[in-house]
Amino acid sequence: MDLFMRTIFYINAFIIIWAMGGYSDSLKIIDKVIGKKAKKDYSHKPSVTVMIVAHNEEKVITDKLHNILEIDYPKDKIEFIVASDNSTDKTNTLVKEFIEDHPELKLSLFEAKERKGKTNAQNEAQKTVTTDFLVMTDANSMLDKNSITELMASFTSDDISYVAGKVTFINNNISSISGAESSYWDSDLAIRDIESRIQTITAGNGAIYACRNKEYKDFDPIQSHDTAMPMDFALNMKRAIANHDAIAYEKAGEVVEDEFGRKVRMNRLLLKHILPDIRILNIFKYKWFSYFYFGHRTCRYLLWVSHLLIFVASVMLFQESWLYAFAFIVQVLFYLLALIRLKLQLKNKILTMIYYYTVTIFAQWVGVFRILSGQAKPFWEKAESTR
Repeated sequence: MDLFMRTIFYINAFIIIWAMGGYSDSLKIIDKVIGKKAKKDYSHKPSVTVMIVAHNEEKVITDKLHNILEIDYPKDKIEFIVASDNSTDKTNTLVKEFIEDHPELKLSLFEAKERKGKTNAQNEAQKTVTTDFLVMTDANSMLDKNSITELMASFTSDDISYVAGKVTFINNNISSISGAESSYWDSDLAIRDIESRIQTITAGNGAIYACRNKEYKDFDPIQSHDTAMPMDFALNMKRAIANHDAIAYEKAGEVVEDEFGRKVRMNRLLLKHILPDIRILNIFKYKWFSYFYFGHRTCRYLLWVSHLLIFVASVMLFQESWLYAFAFIVQVLFYLLALIRLKLQLKNKILTMIYYYTVTIFAQWVGVFRILSGQAKPFWEKAESTR
C-alpha cells in the first residue's frame, strides 16, 4: 500500500511541478539550442474577411465596428462580417444601422437562426466567405490597426495554416483578479512564442486569429477554435503559430465570479482534452508537438485530480517521512491562504496569486462535474466586467 501511495505522490508531484514551471523552463533550454527567429513577409496582402462573432453585444458592438474602420489594410482586399449567434437585444439593429451609415465598408451581417454557440455561428457564417483568408475576433476585442497586416505577414509558407495574435489586457491594474489573469497570460504567451518558433502552438485564443479559408472545417459546436484548430492542423502535419505583434485589446475579468465563469466554460471539454487523440503519442511523426501537448496541455488538464491525489497520498504517508508531512503541511497552508484571501479580500499580490490558482483548480472540478452530469453546453453568458 505504501509503495502504491508513494508512486501516486511522485507521479502527481511531477505533473503539478511540470505544469506550473518545469515545462516552461525546459522550453527555454530547448529554444536556446534549436530555436529559430520567426519569419514575416509584409508583402503578403491576400484577400481577407474579418469575422466578428457576437451574441447580445449591444454594449460593445458599435465600438467594435468603429474599431475596424481604423484597420490599416488595403480596402479592396478586406471584408467584414458580423456573425450574430441569434442575438435578441439591439446587436443586429446596431449592425444594420452601421452598414447603412458606412456604405463604403464591405460589411455584412449573418444572423444565426438558433443560438447554438460561438463555434456554430462561425461554422454557418464561414460558408458565405469567399476571400482567401479568414480572421476571427470577438465583439469586445479591439484590434490594433496593424493586426491584420501582422497576421497575414506570418503566412510565409504553405504549411502554416493558423496564426494566433496576442491579447493585451487593458485593465490589468484595475483589480487584483485582472492583474493575476494578466500575469498568467503573459507567462503563457512566452511559452507559445517558443512553441511557435520551434514547430507549432497547442492552443490559440478567441480574440484574434487567422486561418486559410479553404482549410476551414466545421467543428462540433461544443468545441472551441482556441484548442480545436491548432490541434487539428498539427495532426494533419500543418503548423499553427503565434505572432504577438498582431494585437487585440480587451478587458480581463475584474471580479472573481466573471473570471471563474470563464474558466469553467474553458473546461467544458477538459476530460477529452487530456488526450484528445491517441495519435499525439506518436512522437516520431509529430515530433515536438507531442512534447508540447503533454507539457502545456495534458499536465494542466490533470491538475484538478493531481492536487486531490497528492493530498490524499500525503495524508496516507504522513507518518512515514518528514517529506510527506512537509508536503501535507504546505498544501494545507496553501489552501488556508487562499481561504484567507477570499474571506478578508486582502490586496497582497502573493495571496492573490495563490487564490487565483486555487480558483483555477476549482473551476476545473466544476468543469468536470458539468461534463459528467451532462450540463456542459456550447454557449455561455458573457462576463459583464469584460465589456
